Amino acid sequence: MSENKYKTRQLLGDDYKLFENLYNDFITRAKDEYKFELDPLNYKDFIDSIEKNLIECLVLYENDMPAAFLIYTTMISEAIELNIIHSMNMENFVERSSYLIKRFLELTKIARKTKIVCYPMLGVQKTLIGEIARYGFKFVGIAVLRFMMSGTNSREILKLTHFDELNPCYTIVPWSDEFLNESVQIVQEAFETSADALFDPRFKSLEGTYDIINKITNDIYAEFMPEATSVLLCSGIPVGFCFINLTGGTIANIPIVAIKKEHQGKGLSKYMLKNSLDKLMHYTDTCEKNIVEINTTTETNNFQALKMYRNLGFKEDYNYPQSYLPVKD
Repeated sequence: MSENKYKTRQLLGDDYKLFENLYNDFITRAKDEYKFELDPLNYKDFIDSIEKNLIECLVLYENDMPAAFLIYTTMISEAIELNIIHSMNMENFVERSSYLIKRFLELTKIARKTKIVCYPMLGVQKTLIGEIARYGFKFVGIAVLRFMMSGTNSREILKLTHFDELNPCYTIVPWSDEFLNESVQIVQEAFETSADALFDPRFKSLEGTYDIINKITNDIYAEFMPEATSVLLCSGIPVGFCFINLTGGTIANIPIVAIKKEHQGKGLSKYMLKNSLDKLMHYTDTCEKNIVEINTTTETNNFQALKMYRNLGFKEDYNYPQSYLPVKD
């Protein structure tokens, strides 16, 4: 590849007008080719995020015209999150992306001495596996599962699922802020050695896990749903959590399910999930909320979790490689 063929620079105010067509080309492909659940930021809000330093955008120019871009953020204290790579009209996608990745790694060289790089390779970005593997990226397969409120047999499957009577020492209650400290401890214990901790190192510490839970419960990632979030109590003490949030008013998401280690292996997760599903279906049936689907993710090799979700009416929609570049020792 000729080093003179492309030029790159951070997106600045002087380039906003010229860049708009390239960004709008991405918007038209976001759902079909990048598997976005909702529309991405419109151009005005995207520029606003750039100017507030919430995200950074590295633009590739060919013949002085914007031809591709890479969006990333350093807002997560323990990681640099590479969000999206896009090429105009999807032309020369791999070649242009490879050049952008190389420049991105050069720009973040100092930060990467203490931070990992994480990159969820949704949609067409799967084709870049070979390119980024050359730079030392590792991969975890992620499956996306959906429970549809209508149009599928998700509800019928859930009705047919057998549930033994829950041991009377266990009860399930909705979220309360009084459970925050216990949730941080239980989630951190459950996730610190999981695949999630490879690409989100916040799970490796109580402080980092607090940041995750705090953002879930304070509407940072999406609208938190405390009444639909299930808390498993054992003799009145919290031992498990199934968090629920809402995106765009219509898509419910299960970001975390965690159970204290001594209570694992008893099939208790499905009781929390069933409780949350019942609440969400009630919201839909009473028109309190227009929820059209409930989704979650798990590793493609977590066969136990996949089986549980299938038995509850979830169906695998697609999978993608979650990539991460570890910090070099």
